[in-house]
Amino acid sequence: MTDTDGILDEALDRLHRAGPERRGWLSNHGPMAVEALVRGGHGPSVHRWLDYYRDKLEDMPSPYARVTGDNWREALGDPRRVADWTAYFTRELADHPWREVLAAWWPRLLPGIAGGATHPVIRVGHAVRTLLADPGDAAAGAAGPRTAELAHALGYWGARHLPLPPLGSMPGPAPASAAGALAAVPRVADQNGGVRDRLARIGALPQWPGARTAPGARGAPGPDEARDLLAELVRAAVRRYATHGHGDPIMLVHTATAPNAVLRTLPALPRELWAPSLDAAWRASAAITAGYSPEAALPVDRLPSIAPLLSAAPPAEASGTAGAPPGPAALFPEVFARAAAHGDEHAIKFTDTALDVAAAEAARAAAADSGTDAEGRTGPGPRGAADDTAAGGRDHRALAAALRACDLIDPAL
Repeated sequence: MTDTDGILDEALDRLHRAGPERRGWLSNHGPMAVEALVRGGHGPSVHRWLDYYRDKLEDMPSPYARVTGDNWREALGDPRRVADWTAYFTRELADHPWREVLAAWWPRLLPGIAGGATHPVIRVGHAVRTLLADPGDAAAGAAGPRTAELAHALGYWGARHLPLPPLGSMPGPAPASAAGALAAVPRVADQNGGVRDRLARIGALPQWPGARTAPGARGAPGPDEARDLLAELVRAAVRRYATHGHGDPIMLVHTATAPNAVLRTLPALPRELWAPSLDAAWRASAAITAGYSPEAALPVDRLPSIAPLLSAAPPAEASGTAGAPPGPAALFPEVFARAAAHGDEHAIKFTDTALDVAAAEAARAAAADSGTDAEGRTGPGPRGAADDTAAGGRDHRALAAALRACDLIDPAL
């Protein structure tokens, strides 16, 4: 992340005067969007974007009842206490390293990943990414704006904590891939009401990847496998949005951004928490898929074309061959620039996630050419990667999904 001018810190200071919601339930996306804008190289546009977004902000609610280490269980999931939860985490982060606080609270909050339509965990993922990118901010304790953002994000999660209803497992063998699992999720027949209404109508979900991700289950994946499976889920959800996002262009964004927030947080967590994190991310992504999927997919041949971007991009430099066709990375700045110009916070955040996927696909394709995986190890890459690497890394579905989001979501600017 490049923030040499302190723009992100200034933006977070502005946003911390506001609460995490407006009109009682609509989430404040400001901190997540400005973090993505700065990371995507659009820091100079952040304050202009905030000027547009300020009408969507409301003041932080007044304190209701103090949250403490003794009474937090009774306060969990009580939105009246969002200011109290934020104050609690501000104190905790002033007294303890942020990784220590996160490790203690992640397993407590993770069962409520569906709370706030997954916005709290997404906000945590953005906050953790900033702290991992610039550890120096943590030295300022809770007084630093990025550590303070983690306090706000965790506080929001505590106040909106919402476990999914008890769900059965669909009969039959587990799907072999994340894409197959999302395709097997049964669509909720009654597509009316809000997220709570729809989640309550879900009866069962496919087992993916089998029942092995349940905490303590025999044969549960190790941390590295859990991370790879989570990356596969994010990739599958991004690609599925390209053909299914029209079911609900806003809500279906979260099928990808929520598990990606978990994936971004893994490096800051103890490795024993990685497999349960995969399980929670899958259930959240699958539940939103069930509640908002359309009856029919868009045919692949009707997806937005990236041909104009390819023709305008400079030749690939890494190939060492003059005039070589541009690699996927050459398209990333233009794709994100379109989302930034579009201005909608969901389009910005989804494009940010889609580019994570596209970058991973490009790395796998380059590794395949060298006979190693994306981390320099010899052997096959993560499951689900074969269809892209077999095409020489020229499958740009993730980029098409980002363009599709900008087409489906009304522009804000």
